[in-house]
Amino acid sequence: MFAIVIEQVLNGLLVGSYYIVLSLGLSLIFSLGGVVNLAHGAFYALGAYLAYEVERRLGFAGAIILSPIGVALAGVLIERWFLRRLYHEDPMLSLLFTFGLAMTAEQSLRLVWGTTGLPFAIPATLKGQLLLGDFIYSYYRLTVLAVTATTIFGCWLLLHRTAFGMIVRAGTRDPEMVRAMGISLGPALTAVFALGVALAGLAGVMSAPLAGIQPAMGTEILTAAFVVVVIGGLGSFWGVVYAGLLVGVVRGITVVFYPPAAEASMYILMAVILLVRPRGLMGEKFEKFE
Repeated sequence: MFAIVIEQVLNGLLVGSYYIVLSLGLSLIFSLGGVVNLAHGAFYALGAYLAYEVERRLGFAGAIILSPIGVALAGVLIERWFLRRLYHEDPMLSLLFTFGLAMTAEQSLRLVWGTTGLPFAIPATLKGQLLLGDFIYSYYRLTVLAVTATTIFGCWLLLHRTAFGMIVRAGTRDPEMVRAMGISLGPALTAVFALGVALAGLAGVMSAPLAGIQPAMGTEILTAAFVVVVIGGLGSFWGVVYAGLLVGVVRGITVVFYPPAAEASMYILMAVILLVRPRGLMGEKFEKFE
């Protein structure tokens, strides 16, 4: 029984790892630009579909590197051509735009790759299972957990140990001060948007071999990403990480003792946390970029 609980907790952490990588991008975009990106799930799905094409030609290693880059480039174009015009307008306009973008992207995926799901095999080098007594866990799942940990550490270094990160963190707290110092937040916001959607694309690549690829996959996971951001607290880097881990653990334990409530467990957890702490676990104040 103990081995089963540990396995399910690790499976929950695996799902939580997708949520963390996806939600970090969502939180970064919202923190600096004040944009609630309802198209974030579409970038997640785009990452999976690009990985499908790249993997056929360059293997999984090429897919996990090039797919997020391709999604980031698409994000730069969208931010520069469309979103940038909405920063000074009513926030509802950016909300409606990203909602429309999400719907358009999903239908575009159906037109290009079809309405049925696409198979995406686990890389041959990562097949197999780790055996420790009664405990069994696949190498690919362990690799996903390792990639997630590396991504979290890399994002933390970028935001806390570089000049770019200093500008981003200052811009989320006091954009007027940043502008008074002669620093334009426009390029930083473009870079943050590219980074945010690239993280969504990376999450899509990692989930593809386990969950498959289908046009609505972004819509299905977007709600969970928002739940993680709300639980963690708007604008909090580590809040999102802790929330993703917490959601994963709760989900894994629920699967063991009452499987039908596994999906609902994250919403119950969110309700309980918001009742106790309305700003989330580590919520921070922020000012909208103007």
